[in-house]
Amino acid sequence: MNLSRRLTFTFVSLMTIPVVLAIASCIFLIVYDDPQISRQLVVEAVWILIVVLVAFDIMLTTWVNKGVFLHIKELNKAMGEIADGDFDHVLDDSSVEGEIAQLFKSYEDMRLKLKDASEDRLRDEAMNRELISNITHDLKTPITSIKGYAEGILDGVADTEEKKQRYIRTIFDKTKDLDRLLNELTYYSSIDSNRIPYTFHRINVGDFFTDCIEEVGMDLDNKNIKLDFENLLEPGTRIIADPIQLRKVIDNIIGNSVKYMDKPDGRIYIRLLDAVDSVRIEIEDNGKGIASKDLGSIFERFYRTDASRNSAQGGSGIGLSIVKKIIEDHGGYIWATSKEGEGTCMHFVIRKYVEEEDKDEQSTDN
Repeated sequence: MNLSRRLTFTFVSLMTIPVVLAIASCIFLIVYDDPQISRQLVVEAVWILIVVLVAFDIMLTTWVNKGVFLHIKELNKAMGEIADGDFDHVLDDSSVEGEIAQLFKSYEDMRLKLKDASEDRLRDEAMNRELISNITHDLKTPITSIKGYAEGILDGVADTEEKKQRYIRTIFDKTKDLDRLLNELTYYSSIDSNRIPYTFHRINVGDFFTDCIEEVGMDLDNKNIKLDFENLLEPGTRIIADPIQLRKVIDNIIGNSVKYMDKPDGRIYIRLLDAVDSVRIEIEDNGKGIASKDLGSIFERFYRTDASRNSAQGGSGIGLSIVKKIIEDHGGYIWATSKEGEGTCMHFVIRKYVEEEDKDEQSTDN
């Protein structure tokens, strides 16, 4: 016997008790034949009492069924939809109150949490599939080149020393591409688990970027790209940063500029600017630029402004998302400006480091 039938049976049983007592009282009066009470009157009274109690019992049962059992059936049906993976079944709680309304609210809270969890899972699965597809495609390109140039050396196609050196240089460049892709995959895993390793230090911004320029400049010279550097900061300006991770930010941004450089006289500009209590770094190129419709999405994971173009040039689509994550973990923020055909500029801001005595002096001046 289900719950509704058991409760209905209980209500009927409880309502039958007074009827039985009333009938017993009438029988007692009739048996003793009280002359002051008409036998017909007693019988009519008994029947009236039975009719009233039966009507009351029917109304009470109907009220309990509509007020409780129908809503429980709705809730049970909704839970069945959840079990089948449908998280869009909404319960109408406008006609319920009390404990039933609380049950409906609890169901709705559970439904929304399960829906969010399901959407997050599906999104993560889609991202992982896209990552695997991107990495697989991008690994094939350098591997195919390495294989082809190595075979060229072994088969004697590179029959001059100059040609051999060119083949070896190409193989070396392609192994660097492989290393970059594998590093991006490792960083993606670190971002996904929020485990990027940081070791923060006080860094002199000017000295740090001067060292970077010397290393990056040599690589850009080999690609016939000119690098300009301008430092407008006060000497001794410092920030709190992880030099390894900050260098990765610079490498990723410049790597993107090189990848999409479409000018024979390529140029990259790095500027250090003072932004009151922060340092603003600009890395600008004269490449092909980014369409305005894509500009707001370039820091999203796996976003590619032009899938066909990017697949030819390589790139997993996570480089700029790594940059954004690192900058935000340093307490800063990053954005981009661009014009198609003219170039792109990446801007990011990190707060300055101020010694305690300097802070005390500023407070005194105020």
